[in-house]
Amino acid sequence: MRRLFPLPAPPAPDTPVDAATAADRTAGRDLTADREWTLDELAAAYAYPAADDPVRSGRSGWLRANMVSSLDGAAHHEGRSQPLSGDADMRIFGVLRALADAVVVGAETVRREGYRPARARAAFADRRAAAGQGPAPAIAVVTAGLDLDFSLPLFTEPLVPTLVLTGADAPEDRVRAARAAGVEVVFAGEGRGVDPARVAAAMAERGHTRLLTEGGPRLLGQFAAAGALDEMCLSLAPVVAVGDAQRIMDGPAVAVPERFALVSVLEESGFLFTRYRRS
Repeated sequence: MRRLFPLPAPPAPDTPVDAATAADRTAGRDLTADREWTLDELAAAYAYPAADDPVRSGRSGWLRANMVSSLDGAAHHEGRSQPLSGDADMRIFGVLRALADAVVVGAETVRREGYRPARARAAFADRRAAAGQGPAPAIAVVTAGLDLDFSLPLFTEPLVPTLVLTGADAPEDRVRAARAAGVEVVFAGEGRGVDPARVAAAMAERGHTRLLTEGGPRLLGQFAAAGALDEMCLSLAPVVAVGDAQRIMDGPAVAVPERFALVSVLEESGFLFTRYRRS
C-alpha cells in the first residue's frame, strides 16, 4: 500500500504541482489514506518539468538524483546500496529510470554495483515513444581515466549506446579503446576529468535533457557543489547500518548550504520516498 503526504499548505498559484497529486485533489481523494499506486500515477508524480517550465529557466537540461540512505545516514552497506533497498524502493528506481533520457553514473559505482544496460519496459513504451525517447535510457559513465572493461554487457549489449563522459585530457589510448568498442565518448571538461557544471549541456547536445544520476556519493557531491543538481529523490530506508559508510554525497564543501524545496513524500513498507527541487 502507498500513502502520499501532501505539503501542509497548498502551493502558490505559480508553484508546479505533480500531476498525480493535482488529479487526486481535483477528484477529492484522501491523499493520506492507504491506496495502490499505478505505474502511470507514479510516472505522472515524478514527471520531469517541461522545457518551458519556469523552474527550468536558463537550464539546458534537468539533472535529478536518486539515492537511498539508511536511518543513520549510510549510503551503502559493505560497498553496495542493495542491502538498503527493498521492493518499494526498486519500483521507484525503475520508474525514475523509465522516465529518463540518460542515467549518469560514476565509474566506481559501475564497477562496484555491476551495472548492466538499462532495459526496455513495455509499461513505458508508449510514454517514451510519445516523448521522443528511445526504448530505454542510455547509461553515461563519468570517468577521468576510462579504467573500464569495455567487454562487459554494459558496453557490448545496450539497447542504446552507452556513453563515457570524460575530460579533454583523458588518456588517448583509453579513448581509442572506448571508441573501438562502440562507446560514444563525450568531453565535458578541459582537464583530465569531467567538469560537473558542463555535463547537462554536453548531454543536451546529444538530445539527452532528462538526466538521472544514481551516484555514487562522490559524483553526486561534485554535482551538488557545482550547483548542477536540480532535484533530489531520496529514499529513506527503515534500517540502521552503523559502520563508517559514506553519506549520499561526498564532495567539496559549499560556502553556504543550498536550500531545496520539498515537493512530495511517498510512504510504503516503512520507506519514505522524498522529492526535493532546487529552491
